Amino acid sequence: MNLVLLYNQYFDLFLFFIVSIILAGVIFGASYFFALQKTDSEKVSAYECGFNPFEDARNTFDIRFYLVSILFIIFDLEVVFLFPWALTLQQTAVVGFLSMLIFLIILTIGFIYEWFKGALEWE
Repeated sequence: MNLVLLYNQYFDLFLFFIVSIILAGVIFGASYFFALQKTDSEKVSAYECGFNPFEDARNTFDIRFYLVSILFIIFDLEVVFLFPWALTLQQTAVVGFLSMLIFLIILTIGFIYEWFKGALEWE
């Protein structure tokens, strides 16, 4: 009986994955039929990084691009740790709360240090 119950729980998840794969394939395929595939000056211009797309790939990058990406990864991980913590806060009680409080204090100190060092300034 437990095997049938376990099968029913995972069948919904399997069905969800199958439907999402089919839907993603349909949307991806439809984009080739309905979207215009013509290039223009806006599509081939520099987007966010500020570099022209048709130059030598071995050009040096400014270190600020790497710094911004590293800072984004660090503070993005903070949010990733906050969601499971918020969901399990009742089970972890005081120990979970204090450990996350210490984590956030260390992260805040790092953020303030980066701020005073000028890592967030763009010249």
